[in-house]
Amino acid sequence: MKAIIELDRKNSIFASVREQIESDAEVDYRLSYESARALFSELTPARIDLLDTLRRAGACSVYALAKTAGRNYSNVHGDVTRLLDLGLIERAQDDTVFVPFSEIDIRLPLALAA
Repeated sequence: MKAIIELDRKNSIFASVREQIESDAEVDYRLSYESARALFSELTPARIDLLDTLRRAGACSVYALAKTAGRNYSNVHGDVTRLLDLGLIERAQDDTVFVPFSEIDIRLPLALAA
């Protein structure tokens, strides 16, 4: 499975839908932000590292993830909650969390067309 996180200009829902239809047939999930500032306020370096750690570790509890990542449980719990809200990780029936994607592309065009 593949996810794409990208910048997209304001009020361009129709352009975005058209692009999704025309592009990457193998993309399973898209997340769009209006600015790099908004994207990186949600997808911090710590959260990106956590996604990588969780993907490598496989499904595990938040406690085990915090231990594997060498981070404070409370901070990891907050990051996991936000990543769940964003749809970048999922929770299994046994309450473990996991990354359902084998690849997450972050696309940052330098100049968005007006």
